[in-house]
Amino acid sequence: MEGAAQRGGDGLRADADRLDVPAAQPGHWLDNGRALRDAKLTRRGEGSRNGHGEKGDAAGNEAVSKTRSRRGGGRPTIADVARRAGVGAITVSRALREPGRVSEDLRRQIQAAVDELGYVPDPNARALASARAEVFGVLVPSLTNNVFAEVVRGIYDSLSDSPFRIQLGNTHYSGLEEERLLQVFGPQRPAALIVAGIDQTPTARRLLETAGCPVVQVMETGPDPVDMLVGFSHLEGGRAATEHMIEAGYRRIGFIGARMDPRSQRRLAGYRTAMETAGLFDPRLVTTTPVPSSVPLGRELFRDALAKVPTLEGVFCNNDDIALGVLFECHRAAIAVPKTIGITGFNDLDMMQSAFPSITSIRTPRYEIGRRAVAMALAAISRKRPEQRIVDLGFELRRRESTAR
Repeated sequence: MEGAAQRGGDGLRADADRLDVPAAQPGHWLDNGRALRDAKLTRRGEGSRNGHGEKGDAAGNEAVSKTRSRRGGGRPTIADVARRAGVGAITVSRALREPGRVSEDLRRQIQAAVDELGYVPDPNARALASARAEVFGVLVPSLTNNVFAEVVRGIYDSLSDSPFRIQLGNTHYSGLEEERLLQVFGPQRPAALIVAGIDQTPTARRLLETAGCPVVQVMETGPDPVDMLVGFSHLEGGRAATEHMIEAGYRRIGFIGARMDPRSQRRLAGYRTAMETAGLFDPRLVTTTPVPSSVPLGRELFRDALAKVPTLEGVFCNNDDIALGVLFECHRAAIAVPKTIGITGFNDLDMMQSAFPSITSIRTPRYEIGRRAVAMALAAISRKRPEQRIVDLGFELRRRESTAR
């Protein structure tokens, strides 16, 4: 088993040979899984183009303005706005095209110059500037977690015969890293963005809203996506798993969870809803940690849960590697499964049906989520209205020996 620090809240790492996707760094293109190429995109005229940076831009702006004046006038240009606002033409263009990427004070300063001069963007120039790369930007919290590996595989398979390439970004479960990657992806003008989750920071959400391309959030459901959304309800999945254990005759059912990212928090909420509805909830039954998930951690957390509640009858685990760790600890301690302890996992990775006894789990449609996300994005790119902006693909409870009391 790999080290715990390399796992997320959703399950075990993917085997690199099975994934067939090298871990990308910002600024690298992945050509549909076949080649990794540097694509350091440089923008002519930006920064220290002539060794003078913004000063060079300002001098050029003044020269353009003087040339226009000598020709007898005409409508104001970006160069005129830049000169009046005291900034570079590139800064003006960025503020008008992607206002979320400049400060509020600078936007006001530039807008004042626009209003004063009566500047109106040239529609032909704007059409040229809006040309987008044939690239899908994909952001997931882990490139080695089996759960997200299957989502990514669905994306790759759906785009394999298309002209689009894929740029992968790994957020490492960090909102700030997600912001940084969106700031990297944005200037490269991707044709679409596919991002995991609905819990972006305000800054990340603003970057998505101003991206100027179709955005599909995946692995969740909810009423307020940035653009489009495909996934399933983690809360309902948690409730279904817990209700199954209650129906199987278990009463002192614990919740064991690692990392506890927003998806795991919703699974916990579903567990609590089911337990409270049945009049069985006790806060001592909940054992969680912010530590990244692993099988050994599952063994440790189960020991902690038993220490708190020696009469524990069953556990719902926030993912499958925690459930497998619980099973291993039961074997070590000679605790009978499912007679003495029942076990339910989440995601239904392959190892759940191979374990002994086999482990009940919530099956999630990860591969199909990736494929559907691509279909929705392609429809939007081709100006076809998606049949649904929010797609709930549901989940399936896979009953197995670990809860067959």
